[in-house]
Amino acid sequence: MSQRIRKAAVLGAGVMGSTIAAHLANVGIPSYLLDIVPPQLTEAEKKKGLTTESYEFRNRFAIQGKKNVQEAKPAPLYLKEEAELLTVGNFEDHLSWVSDADWIIEVVLENLNVKKELFKKLIPFLKEGAVISSNTSGISIQKMCEGFSTDFEERFLGTHFFNPPRYMKLLEIIPAQSTSKAVIQRMAEVGEKILGKGVVYAKDTPNFIGNRIGAFAGAVTMRTALEDGYLIEEVDQITGPAIGRTKLATFKLGDLVGLDVMSHVSKNLYDNLPEGKEKEYFKPSPFIEQMIKNQWLGQKTKQGFYKRVKGEGKDETLVMDYEKGEYRPQKKATFPSVEAAKNIEDVRERIKTMVTSPDRGGQFAWKILKKTFLYSAERIPEISDDIVNVDRAMRWGYNWELGPFEQWDAIGLKSSVKRMEKEGETIPPFVEKLLIKGYSSFYERKEGHVSFFDLGTAQYQGVEEKPEIILLPSLKEMKKTVLSNPGASLIDLGDGVACLEFHSKMNSIGADTVQMIRDSLKQVEEKFDGLVIGNQAENFSVGANLMLILFEIQDENWDDIDMVVKAFQDALMAVKYFEKPVVAAPFGMTLAGGCEIALACSKIQAAAETYMGLVEVGVGLIPAGGGTKEMLLRCTEGIPSGVDADYLPFVRKAFETVAMAKVSMSVKEAQKLGYMRSTDKISINRDYLLHDAKRTVLELVRDGYRPLRPKPIKVLGERGYALLKMGLFYMREGSYISEYDDHVAKKIAHIMTGGNLPDGTEITEQHLLDLEREAFLSLCGEVKTQQRIEYMLKKGKPLRN
Repeated sequence: MSQRIRKAAVLGAGVMGSTIAAHLANVGIPSYLLDIVPPQLTEAEKKKGLTTESYEFRNRFAIQGKKNVQEAKPAPLYLKEEAELLTVGNFEDHLSWVSDADWIIEVVLENLNVKKELFKKLIPFLKEGAVISSNTSGISIQKMCEGFSTDFEERFLGTHFFNPPRYMKLLEIIPAQSTSKAVIQRMAEVGEKILGKGVVYAKDTPNFIGNRIGAFAGAVTMRTALEDGYLIEEVDQITGPAIGRTKLATFKLGDLVGLDVMSHVSKNLYDNLPEGKEKEYFKPSPFIEQMIKNQWLGQKTKQGFYKRVKGEGKDETLVMDYEKGEYRPQKKATFPSVEAAKNIEDVRERIKTMVTSPDRGGQFAWKILKKTFLYSAERIPEISDDIVNVDRAMRWGYNWELGPFEQWDAIGLKSSVKRMEKEGETIPPFVEKLLIKGYSSFYERKEGHVSFFDLGTAQYQGVEEKPEIILLPSLKEMKKTVLSNPGASLIDLGDGVACLEFHSKMNSIGADTVQMIRDSLKQVEEKFDGLVIGNQAENFSVGANLMLILFEIQDENWDDIDMVVKAFQDALMAVKYFEKPVVAAPFGMTLAGGCEIALACSKIQAAAETYMGLVEVGVGLIPAGGGTKEMLLRCTEGIPSGVDADYLPFVRKAFETVAMAKVSMSVKEAQKLGYMRSTDKISINRDYLLHDAKRTVLELVRDGYRPLRPKPIKVLGERGYALLKMGLFYMREGSYISEYDDHVAKKIAHIMTGGNLPDGTEITEQHLLDLEREAFLSLCGEVKTQQRIEYMLKKGKPLRN
């Protein structure tokens, strides 16, 4: 069966339907976006003179869905113009369009009869081999396809995306009893390789895996808070990063998702689970039902568990008092356990610290995690045959740092089971079986390979390893580290390719990193065919270590600063002109010096979610590791030699990108801004990034890679500087930039036009690098730059002074 999806049809243009269609557009798959014909004309439509036959009326819902994905934040599309791949229509006039589609995704109302009626109408138009799937978050897949032909059943399954589909990694695949193995495999490959998702196989049980465990974790947290008298803001302090979950914790997450959506997920479980202890957890809470009645649904109605109000001088966030049913000012919630956890980098240690702390924070964490662990273990093999799918579902669908079984291992399985037994808990048979066998953890790591305890065989089974997924921690365990220092390491990826990995805090660049760049080039020159610069942290690199720069400024060590910047410039020039291919593999935040490293490489293989930018202006500095120079070169390299072209529009584009500290909100925007070339490559699935970058190195080697040779650079000189300065004058007059922004931007203009030279002068790269360094040093000496650096270090956001 062909794996390629040439065209899709998305049935239902609400939030989920339209954003799924948007993500299909992100990866180049055109789709039909269809919805119902509205029941009647609105007053506004009547005033426009529309009738019930008008295109605008009949396709109102799909048109609105397409409009929403172009305006929504965070953006569902990599680029707004990709919305052109969505063709809008309605079920009455355009259902026959599905005959073009290789994949039809149903995203209509969560009502079994509505879904089945739509499938009935759809069947006559289906083309041979087309796959039909439902994005239901909890309705039985089997019930949906019952009563239809065997052919329909064989190519029908659940494909449950998490919201928002572009950003959430999880895709749950839920087969019906008759779904063919080929269809399951095909859709898993489409999900992973084309859409960049993490695929989890779920059984056809209420709410599948992610929302079954997630809804329980939410329910047990809320119930414990009510029973034990914890304030909402206290619970959010405890249930965020302190226990390896997101900053949104519990109630802030509820406000983001919407209390109505949250309640719907729980209600589906309450309605579909058999009578018993488990069902009781999902019983609707009277206090939440009242909030829904009041339309206090969270962010979409401007109030939920929290409410922002205008106070005197500044806005204030009030919080719900669930006993009184009214809003009150927040109380300062501090727990020694949470304060201690803030300073612990390793998530395993952090969770262990929390559950062993005797204070109220620790007691609450233990109570809810204990219940969640036991509940997850009781669900094996009901919702999944193995723990791996459960842990992945929670990491990828709820952004937990560790899944429930990984967390349980982190706090110590044996000791925690003893503690649970002492507290009168019943240990699930699955866990008993593991302990009787003499094992002491759910997972086992040996020489870079991970195994998990399998209920069926009552033995450890290896977690499937895919050639497309390279794991640096595993390679290190296999003793593949070639060189290492506190900031970075060089690791052998095999096949003659090495990987330079950063591992300082937030992968900030310091002297260790620069030294390792130099040492790595030496090693690669002698022993390898090429180099990948990549890592597997949260972000590629946030740039230079600002704290160290501030210390040097405060001590007025100007010569040292000059020397450090020169060493960074020299290292990146060595990368740029290196005799063997060097491929950068950026992802996440790739800012300032991190961006400059990528710009210096022979080629970039970037993850789709790469937020790239030269943001130094935000701290009153300029890119001085060659970034200003490289942006100038990249924006002018498309001009054919010998052509008498006006350089100004090209230089202005580079200047605006750097002076306005523009950051790409996707990899395609990075190409548009000039941080990446059109020939650079994209990995939609971030898990594949290092493998893809390694393959790119090998392709460059195979094609007979030739290093770059320095070329003279034509600059606009004083004429260009005057023109760029004029643009700044108008921006300053229009209050778009501050006086100090103008001052910093003039330094960038001075560099990009080559300094005090006549128009058309040819210069070297070194000349531009010297100008960069001179500007950087002079700005370091300015009070307003120092204020900007201090503010960024304290507040994590730029100061406009």
